[in-house]
Amino acid sequence: MGAEGASIRGASIPGTSSRDASLRNASARNGHKAAIREENEKAILEAAEEVFAEYGFSGATTSRIAERAGIPKANLHYYFPTKKKLYRRVIDNIFNIWLEAANSLDESDDPREALTRYIHTKMDLSRSRPLGSKVWANEIIQRAPIIQDYLEVTLREWTASRVTMIQRWIDEGKILPIEPRYLLYMIWASTQHYADFGHQIATLNDGEELSDGQWEEAKRQVTEIILRGIGISP
Repeated sequence: MGAEGASIRGASIPGTSSRDASLRNASARNGHKAAIREENEKAILEAAEEVFAEYGFSGATTSRIAERAGIPKANLHYYFPTKKKLYRRVIDNIFNIWLEAANSLDESDDPREALTRYIHTKMDLSRSRPLGSKVWANEIIQRAPIIQDYLEVTLREWTASRVTMIQRWIDEGKILPIEPRYLLYMIWASTQHYADFGHQIATLNDGEELSDGQWEEAKRQVTEIILRGIGISP
């Protein structure tokens, strides 16, 4: 093949450049839309967490949530067609955060290290995400009318796996023989108290939120009390 063949190989296909440009523009538009959607959903979920924590599922309205998020109500329903779908998304978010925190139990087979990390993480979440904890607490107090399936499936399966792990520690003589579920209940109650009853704690602290130093001391003492109760010296 001579110069003619080389010329053919080097020639551009008519319309290629314009098609590439169109694809790039479409991709950019899609990326922009995705960013806008993510930003709007984030604003809606943050507002919903606040409103559901304050008013509960029954008392909350999508109008109030949209107002808190700073968007038209129609936009909220574009992303979340019903209040129930939005509520379950809020619940799903906090539940997944708690499950991620629980992963710390898998990072060490030493109960002192694993439980210390878990308790500290749960305490920190009570400080950084108190509203999510309150939404969950309000739902459970009402006998979980919206999220009973979470309790019967996801939470039950997770708890069973943690019970197996704690029982292994007992069998290996690493901790005192206790009922594993009661240990989990105590951890949940102690750590989430700082979220669900934050106002009470602040009131008893001369009307002030716990300082960083007080928070670290609370984490230390909660951990120490729980560990000592199962025979571990902190």
